[in-house]
Amino acid sequence: MFPQLSRVGHVIESNNSDAKDYAEVGSSNSKEWDTLEREHRVYSFLAHACTSFPEGDCISVAISASSTDNYPEESIQHTLVSGNVVGRRASYWSSKGQKNPAVPEMLTYKLKSDFVIITEINIHPFEAYFQNESPIYSASGVRFRMGHAKFPIVESDPMEESCHDDKFEWTHTTQVFPMAQKNCLQTFKLPEPVLCIGGFLQIELVGRVQRQEMDDLFYICVSHVQVKGKSLGPAFSVETNVPSGLFVLKRQTKFNQPSLPENESNASSTGDLERHVREMLPIVNVLRANVDFEEYYEWADADYETDEEFAV
Repeated sequence: MFPQLSRVGHVIESNNSDAKDYAEVGSSNSKEWDTLEREHRVYSFLAHACTSFPEGDCISVAISASSTDNYPEESIQHTLVSGNVVGRRASYWSSKGQKNPAVPEMLTYKLKSDFVIITEINIHPFEAYFQNESPIYSASGVRFRMGHAKFPIVESDPMEESCHDDKFEWTHTTQVFPMAQKNCLQTFKLPEPVLCIGGFLQIELVGRVQRQEMDDLFYICVSHVQVKGKSLGPAFSVETNVPSGLFVLKRQTKFNQPSLPENESNASSTGDLERHVREMLPIVNVLRANVDFEEYYEWADADYETDEEFAV
C-alpha cells in the first residue's frame, strides 16, 4: 500500500520517544522470533492506524518560501490562515516579480508529525482586490514533494525566508497538476494516498500567468494552503539520518496500544510460533509493498477457510 515503507530498515518499540533500541541477547533463533514478533505488532497497529486515526489539516508550521516580495506583509506565514482578508488587511504570500513566466516558486511546510498519510493538498490563489480589475496571481500548475530534512531545521530567519533545497531529501514527487486562475480553494487530490516519512512537504508552483500592471513583472500569490490527511504521530515516528540510508520506524507503545488476542500472547510452543510467524508475514508485506488491504483480507479469509477444512 505504501512503497515508501520499503526503505524502513529497522523497527523499534519504545515507551520513550528518546529511547534507543535495546540490546538483544540470546540465541540467533530467539532474536529472529523477537524481531518478527516486534515487526508484526508494529505493522499491525500501523494498519489499524491507517484506517482509524482521524483526518484533518496536517500542516504545523510554514518553513520557507523560495522568494518573498515584501516581508513580513507578504510572508508565507499568511498562507496558514484561511481568507483573503484577515483583520481588515489582505492576507497572502507573494513571490518576487520575474520577467520570465517560467521561473517556479517553492513553498515548504513542516507537517504535524514525521509520519503523515497525505491524501490531498488545497491551494487558494490570491485575488488582488486592491489592484485594477482585481487580477488573480495563480500559477499554471503545481507539483508536490514529500520527504525529510537532512539535518534539524528551524523556522526561517525573520529577515530571510528563503531556504535552500539541498537541506531536504525528497522521497516522493508527484505529477504536475493544472491550476485554474480562479479566486477559490482548489483541491489537488493525489491519485493514491502518500506516506510522507520525515514530515516535510514542498509545493512547487509552476508557471506564472499574471503580470502586475505597475512593473510589468510576473508574480505568484497564495492566500491559503491546506494539507489533508492523517498524522500518525506521536504513536509513530522515524529516524531518517542513519548511515545506511534506510529509515528506523519507531512505535511509541504508550499511545493506543491494541490488545493482542489471547492465542498470540500465549504463543509459546515451537508449533505455535511457526504458525504465528506465518500469519504475521502477509501483514508486513501488505504495508511494505504495493499491496491493497482488500487483497490481503481476501487471502486471510481463504487461509481461514482452509484451516477449518483440515481441523480435527
